[in-house]
Amino acid sequence: MTPPPVRPDSPIASRADAPAVLEVPSSHLGLTWRPLRVGDMEQLADLVAAIEVADAAPRRTAPAELEQWLTSPWIALSTDSLGGYDHTGVLRSYGVVEIRPGDRSCVRAFLFGGVHPEWRGGGLGRALVAWTEGRGRQMLAATDRSGPARLAAYVSESARDYRQLYAAAGFSPIRWYTDMRRDLSEPLPEVAAVPGIDVVGWSPELDEVVRQAHNAAFVDHWGSQPHTAESWQAWVHGPHDAPQWSLVALDTAGEVAGYLMSQRHGADLQGFASGFTAVLGVVPRWRRHGLGSALLVRALALYRDAGMAYATLDVDSENPSRAHDLYERLGYRPTHGWVLYSVEI
Repeated sequence: MTPPPVRPDSPIASRADAPAVLEVPSSHLGLTWRPLRVGDMEQLADLVAAIEVADAAPRRTAPAELEQWLTSPWIALSTDSLGGYDHTGVLRSYGVVEIRPGDRSCVRAFLFGGVHPEWRGGGLGRALVAWTEGRGRQMLAATDRSGPARLAAYVSESARDYRQLYAAAGFSPIRWYTDMRRDLSEPLPEVAAVPGIDVVGWSPELDEVVRQAHNAAFVDHWGSQPHTAESWQAWVHGPHDAPQWSLVALDTAGEVAGYLMSQRHGADLQGFASGFTAVLGVVPRWRRHGLGSALLVRALALYRDAGMAYATLDVDSENPSRAHDLYERLGYRPTHGWVLYSVEI
């Protein structure tokens, strides 16, 4: 007899199919397994660097990024990470699962992992996907929440082997994202100021109201969930933060109408120096006034005047505000694609 379908508003625990016991990968794969520790950060940085070189990643991950990420208060390394070590104690593979604070309309467990290039082809990739999926299901079930939930992994569009791994595990591609770049040696367009708006530089005093404006601006964007103060700090104000290039648009009442948060990505990470627009947002009532263009062109001038060769950003290909079209009009061109693979719970 076929069981009745599970309602999407039922408890996540009833739908997550979480394993009661999560076994580490088999010893026949040649590695010894234990959770990652803070003391493993140097080894993890070396492993990630080797993986990114082999996979021709468009941008390298700085060790400081890894440390900030894995020491975030919402990641428990003792339960939500796994490292595979060879007989000499060298880290050869890793997996991490993260549920970010602030998720409301959909609880998401993000899966990360990788295998050293010299250890590929023997089943470690499949084993890590299986472990991270199992841990993700356990973590989703433990949230004691109802409503939609998702197991998710971002994969480079060109990474055929990774895409096959997730597809074989039952994940489906559901969303596409694009890295874009603009040559700052090309002339910048002229954009009119927006009446009733005063654009100022970002300051710590404005950060909390900018975070709240961001949550309001992205409430209608697919997959977006609110940022808590902690996750906002980690996402925007990380090791590459460039507050001198960040902007806030204030209306006549002093309320945030839009904002642009910047980072600096050096040549050591991607082969060229760029001003990276981490996020550009306009609150709903100020859309279709040209505010996004005004903020971005001003930021482009800041990047250029600081000696950056390019401006970079990434965008959801189906962004409801048609941001992709805006960026193309301002001279950005696609450079790389990413796919979100998902199991909807």
